[in-house]
Amino acid sequence: MINRLGFNNLGSKNIVDRIKRNNPIGLFGVNIGPNKDSKDRMNDYLECLKTFHQYADYITINISSPNTEDLRSFHEQHKLSELLQALDDEKKNLKSKTPIVVKISPDVGDDEIQKISETLLMNNVEAIIISNTSDSTRGSLTNIQSHQKGGLSGKPIETKSTRLIGKFYKLFKGQIKIIGVGGVDSGKSAYEKFLAGANYVQLYTGMVFKGPNIVNLIKKELKELLIKDGVGNFNEIVGKKE
Repeated sequence: MINRLGFNNLGSKNIVDRIKRNNPIGLFGVNIGPNKDSKDRMNDYLECLKTFHQYADYITINISSPNTEDLRSFHEQHKLSELLQALDDEKKNLKSKTPIVVKISPDVGDDEIQKISETLLMNNVEAIIISNTSDSTRGSLTNIQSHQKGGLSGKPIETKSTRLIGKFYKLFKGQIKIIGVGGVDSGKSAYEKFLAGANYVQLYTGMVFKGPNIVNLIKKELKELLIKDGVGNFNEIVGKKE
């Protein structure tokens, strides 16, 4: 899929009211980012943190949507460090224990990976989401709409995100959890993410194509693969890719 939705919604206050009316069941994460036309993007993140921290099981700091112009500049080490330090200070002011998770682009280069890893390790970040959609990776697509503007998701970025997981896993050495995203639509694709170093997986595009029951299908197929390989728990294979 190519999406260009951005962060369109009625605003954080409206979303909080909806959360209050519909008490979430299970693990509940909130994805936050700045307004597209904001004059102070740092403050937008802080305001969203203050608004959502008591309702979320974790808060995702989205610095990687390809649909918000120049948002990916937060991948720069100085800007990322400044943002994460401000968020950590605000968490302390709020006396909040809500974990902070950073969602990155799949299009980062090897030189950026080292710098991002160092910055996350220094700033009390509990987890990283690898990865958001891609604004490149179009070379093998045959559909006439393949080069339209927007973030490319699903199977075309599966290998790219999995390789990126492996690179970050080696640098984190277990200190930061990894949530693997990109092309997860089967037990096998989830298995590959775990092997690369993911502790958890997320999916979106697979659910669009196969419906909500895809979760049960993935769990069933994953269980069969683990049993076949003599693995008692998926945690045993995290980062074991040769």
